[in-house]
Amino acid sequence: MQPLADVDALVAVLVAGAQEDDGEAVDALAHHLQCAALLVERAPDDVELQVAGLVHDVASTVRPGRPATHARAGAALVEPLLGARVAWLVGRHDDAKRYLVTTEPGYRARLSPTSVVTLEAQGGMLADEERAALDAAPDLPALLALRRADDDAKVPGREVPGLDAWRAALDTVTAA
Repeated sequence: MQPLADVDALVAVLVAGAQEDDGEAVDALAHHLQCAALLVERAPDDVELQVAGLVHDVASTVRPGRPATHARAGAALVEPLLGARVAWLVGRHDDAKRYLVTTEPGYRARLSPTSVVTLEAQGGMLADEERAALDAAPDLPALLALRRADDDAKVPGREVPGLDAWRAALDTVTAA
């Protein structure tokens, strides 16, 4: 899988997500847009986090059906274009789900049925050493914010800004 060459290539992948049915209540494009919009509300000063929300599942569109590897594959796709921090957030958002299920007893109940299935494919609850590594991560709060937005971004019919509204943010992060 080749990294995305430019913002136009990234946008094309996001648009293709409108045709993706992964068993969730919304298609991939709607999911990405909802996730990013939620992060604008929750972290208005963190454009990189918002962009990570917009692109966190791009690998699932490029190569569907690989829940255990989609996060790391997505990081590899976006890192040359969007930088190390966005790639780290994208690459670890599945670990954040595992972290929250491990550390918050009621978190699993928030997951969609599809997300529960992929949780097992991604390794289930974290081992102690995996949890310790995430506990030590300096950007853990942002990662958990991304994960929570990811889980909340599956509402059919939710009105959010379209993809065109994200071009300036993508250009800003790309230029950084």
